[in-house]
Amino acid sequence: MLRMPVSQGCLCVVKYLMFVFNLIFWLGGCGLFGVGVWLSFTQSEFSSLPLSFPSLSAANLLLVAGGITMITGFLGCLGALKEQRCLLFTFFLILLLLVLTEVTLVLVIHIFHDQLDSKAQKELKEDMKMYESNSGLKNSWDNVQKMFKCCGVTNKTDWYNVLQGKLPLSCCSVGTQTCVEGWTEPCYQKARKWLIKNITSVLVFGVCIGVVQVGDINVFYILYIHTVHKQNVNLNLVTVYLPFRLIKLEITYLLVIMCCKL
Repeated sequence: MLRMPVSQGCLCVVKYLMFVFNLIFWLGGCGLFGVGVWLSFTQSEFSSLPLSFPSLSAANLLLVAGGITMITGFLGCLGALKEQRCLLFTFFLILLLLVLTEVTLVLVIHIFHDQLDSKAQKELKEDMKMYESNSGLKNSWDNVQKMFKCCGVTNKTDWYNVLQGKLPLSCCSVGTQTCVEGWTEPCYQKARKWLIKNITSVLVFGVCIGVVQVGDINVFYILYIHTVHKQNVNLNLVTVYLPFRLIKLEITYLLVIMCCKL
C-alpha cells in the first residue's frame, strides 16, 4: 500500500501551490476564451461562410477550449481549498480529457494538415455556388475579398463556373464598375496567413498553459494522496501513479509538437 506522510506545513504549501497553478490555468482559459470572442467579432462579417474558413474555425475552437479550461481551473481551485476527494478526482478526469483532446487535435492537424486544407477549400468552393441565391453568403464573400484583397478560394478562376466566366465586383478595387482582372491572391491562403500572424502569441500562451498543466498534476498528485489517506481509503501505488505518469507524458509530447510549430 502507498504511504506518503506529509507534514501540515508542507501540505499547506502544496495546497496553496495547487490553488495558484489552477488560478493561472483559469486565467489562461479566460485569455483563450477572450481571443475566441475577439476573433468572432472581427470575423462577424464572414459569419455566413462555412466553419472551414480558417479564422471562423479558429474562433470556435478557442471558445470551446477556453470554456473547458476555465471550468477545469475553477474545479482545481475549489478542490485545493476544500480537499474533497470527489471534487479532486472530477478535476483530474476533466484535465485528463482536456489533455487527451489537445494531444489528439494537435496530432490530427500535424499529420493530416494537407488533407484538412483540401477538404476545407473544397467545402468553400461548393458554398460559392450559392453566391447569387443567398444574400448573406454573398455579403460574407464580398467582405472577405474586400478585406483581404483576394479573389476566390484558390484563385480567381473559382468564380468562372459560378458567374459564367465573370468575377464579382468585390474582386477588384472599391468603386470599380466592372471587374475583369481581379485580385491575384487566393482568399484561403490570405486568411490563413492573417490568422497565423495574429495567433502566434496564442500558441506561445498554449505552451505556457501546458507547462502549468505539468506542474498542476505534480502538485495535485501529492494533495490527492494526502486527501485519500486522511479519509482512511487504501490505495494501490500502480493504480494511482500510472495515470499521472501517462498524462504528464502526453502533455510533454504536446509541448514538443507545439514548440516545433512556433
